Amino acid sequence: MLTSIKNPLIKNIRKLHYSKHRKAQRLFLLEGTNLVEAAFQVNYPLEAVCYTSHWQNKHPDLSEKIQQWAQRTEVVSPEIIHAISTTKTPDGVIAIAPHFSWQFPDPSTIQLGLILEQLQDPGNMGTIIRTAAAAFVEGIWASEDSVEFDHPKVLRASVGAWFRLPMATTSDLSSLVQQFPGQVVATVPTAEKTYWEVDFQKPTLILMGNEGAGLSPELANLADEQVTIPVATGVESLNVAIATSLILYEAKRQIAMNNHTISPSGKNCSK
Repeated sequence: MLTSIKNPLIKNIRKLHYSKHRKAQRLFLLEGTNLVEAAFQVNYPLEAVCYTSHWQNKHPDLSEKIQQWAQRTEVVSPEIIHAISTTKTPDGVIAIAPHFSWQFPDPSTIQLGLILEQLQDPGNMGTIIRTAAAAFVEGIWASEDSVEFDHPKVLRASVGAWFRLPMATTSDLSSLVQQFPGQVVATVPTAEKTYWEVDFQKPTLILMGNEGAGLSPELANLADEQVTIPVATGVESLNVAIATSLILYEAKRQIAMNNHTISPSGKNCSK
């Protein structure tokens, strides 16, 4: 059992709390049972997993699978789990995993994609990832000045959906938008058209902006359609994660109505 914060593995895990070390080592943290189990379910490699004996006794099946799958496993004291966690109440397991470049589909074949510009809040990013995976989005691109995809809070907020769709950052969203062969839809509060009026049965790239400032005019002006989400008079614009969810599920509804493969419950109805 590891009990010292001076242990090299423990010291390195603590470094991964910080973005510069995650980037330098191309490693990131998975905190909690949900994320570790989600990684195992999709065969995502785990470089090391640390857990308490209490967690091991509570999750014997998962613990056994991880011992066979991960490169290294260590039982650690509760004090060490608290020392290497970014949360106040860790549930007893933390893993480190390597970064890989996602295999993106050919943009010309994408039915629904999502671009995020200058998104700052990790909770919003994680919620959007979770919603995008549920709504069959085929890829997410974010500007380099957005919160990192591997931020621990982003991963926790995604509740395992992080592993379900390709994600990438880019320094040139404009080129990506201009090269997309389908329609590009930008969310703009002053737009006259509502998102209900867009034909999402066409291949679509949806643009969402910063929590406070929204989309930059430069990016919004590249869109084929500018849309808004109607709200009651006197009510401020919706949280970006909620707004993204509304638009993605409208797209999902229209696509489902077109191909008749998804029922209102989300189950596959094709024969």
